[in-house]
Amino acid sequence: MTTFHADSSITRTFWRYAIPSIAAMVVSGLYQIIDGIFVGHYIGFEGLAGINMAWPAICVLGAIGVMIGMGTGSVMSIYRGENKLEKTKVALTTGGWLLAILSAIAIFFIVLFAKDILSAQGAEGQNFAYAMDYINVLMFGGFFTACATALPMLVRNDESPNVATFLLVIGALVNIALDYVFIGIMGLGLSGAALATLIAQSFVTVFGIGYFFTKRSSIQISLKGIVFSVNKAKQSLALGSSALVMYLYGSFVVAMHNALMMHYGSATTVGAYAIVGYLFMLYYLLAQGIAEGAQPPISYYFGAKENKKVYQIFKLALKWVTITGVAWVTILNISPELTTALFTNGDQSLIAETIVGIRYHLFAMFLDGIIVLVTIYFLSVNEGKKAMVISMSNIIIQLPFLLLLPKWFGIDGVWLAMPLSNIALIICITPMVWKHLKAQKLIKPLPIASASVMSH
Repeated sequence: MTTFHADSSITRTFWRYAIPSIAAMVVSGLYQIIDGIFVGHYIGFEGLAGINMAWPAICVLGAIGVMIGMGTGSVMSIYRGENKLEKTKVALTTGGWLLAILSAIAIFFIVLFAKDILSAQGAEGQNFAYAMDYINVLMFGGFFTACATALPMLVRNDESPNVATFLLVIGALVNIALDYVFIGIMGLGLSGAALATLIAQSFVTVFGIGYFFTKRSSIQISLKGIVFSVNKAKQSLALGSSALVMYLYGSFVVAMHNALMMHYGSATTVGAYAIVGYLFMLYYLLAQGIAEGAQPPISYYFGAKENKKVYQIFKLALKWVTITGVAWVTILNISPELTTALFTNGDQSLIAETIVGIRYHLFAMFLDGIIVLVTIYFLSVNEGKKAMVISMSNIIIQLPFLLLLPKWFGIDGVWLAMPLSNIALIICITPMVWKHLKAQKLIKPLPIASASVMSH
């Protein structure tokens, strides 16, 4: 019996997918966060700066995983809503081929341009060496990085959100244990952090692929059934491309911030930015978990042409993305010293820089949650172009803020660029969302608008 039964409560359906998805995203974030805690305590600000400068390069593989996970996952759920099991299988196996092909291409270019990527961010001396250590190790198993990102999403779209969460919990536990061994005991530095992450991701990949060959999977593929469909590939890439752009945009923004932090500040400032990034990640992953948890039921109800339920799920997700974001901003501003202490070894200059970052950089971070939710909503209802417009607008709007504010306000301008650009983006995309919901007859026109129409 399908989990999207007509008589089931919309709220219950939403939380059945949202809770495991939230847990999965937060747990997946522990890969970077735990690395940050160990690096901050055992290596210091140079290590934090190095890992943050390596991130834009590594992020390309994560972006591929997100694109395939979201794109193929959406196609799978739409076909399941239409009760087309064979097409669901082909979509899944095509997604597997795309992961293998695209991750191989990405690894080649990352290895080729790694030094240039780091130099462009102002990496130098010890932080440059640390960053190269991290990248060199992870490139040996870049396929696992892409798969460990995509597979939990694909498993979740196979009506197994708890299995998806289990995969990431196993990966996180392995990563934590190996971080302690490789960094804390063996003193392998960022090479150890990368090795711990890689081994953990390989666990997620092996168990995730294995799941689809078992009876637990409603698809249950076989070796003979691993086929590639050009049409399904195009469909997955079209729906997932906005998620790719959104993820790469995040990588690009981190790189620009790193370069500006080094220009207007120092490696300590980049280290502080890394810590602020980890604190932001805790909320962003939670918001992304809510959005991705809403995606399977939204796609299913869209395929089943139950638009009212699509809107109800979207409204619930919007409510909780906003509430959790405002709550986390409040907590961070009440006790910034306590949260910062997790990532430092008592370096007072690093702590002071981080607190400034929390105050200036994160005051409007709940808007990031709304933006990611709206993007995923559009790709969930087969509106890939609208999702792409939002992702591209995110880049176009933020660039002027990053280029101009630092010239006027120095390092404070760097910290303020993201929240102020997000405010501008929300003002721009709200009419797009409103128009779409009105076209789907999911909301009623405002009384003022109705009166205006009648007067003409």
